Amino acid sequence: MKGRFLVLEGIDGSGKSTQLDHLLRWFPVSGLMPSGSRLLRTREPGGTSLGCVLRDLLLQPSSSDSVPEAMTELLLYAADRAQHVAQVIRPALDRGDWVITERFSGSMLAYQGYGRGLDHSLIRYLEGVATSNLHPDITLWLDLTLTESKRRCREGRDRIESEGINFLSRVAQGFSDIGRERGWIRIDAASAESTVSAEIKTVLHSVLSK
Repeated sequence: MKGRFLVLEGIDGSGKSTQLDHLLRWFPVSGLMPSGSRLLRTREPGGTSLGCVLRDLLLQPSSSDSVPEAMTELLLYAADRAQHVAQVIRPALDRGDWVITERFSGSMLAYQGYGRGLDHSLIRYLEGVATSNLHPDITLWLDLTLTESKRRCREGRDRIESEGINFLSRVAQGFSDIGRERGWIRIDAASAESTVSAEIKTVLHSVLSK
């Protein structure tokens, strides 16, 4: 029996980690998971030991001369995803477990494609290579305005979160375009935390109980 693969996507500050916390508590008592299936939480970048090293290189460079160029950044994200899929996600799915990850291939197209302006066809090709054409069963897009994102991310911002408004605007447009193209389920992330959580649970129960 193959497991289920769920992804939370969205710009920084949209509440992905918070809502993933809620799902980890809810899924085991939801009645949706088959007996014997386990629930695995993970993230990108940083879902493996190697990924944690890459995460530091990408988000917290130690000096200005260690900041990756745009193409280097893209390839590092692709490397992180390849390791993540091969070492964590696919083995879990093959065991029949359920996997929920914070970010997946959509983020790479939004940030490196729309944000950095790198070739979209190249990024889609790298997606296929890195994931061996693994696609999520469900992607929840937590949609948030840039104004609210900026308000929520005032402190503790990493290198990507600290990019200028023009970059972040392109990324936000990317998520919107990709979400429509790939049939993501849009969730209004500007609502109260409990409201967002309730909406996500309602949507997932409807989709997964069919």
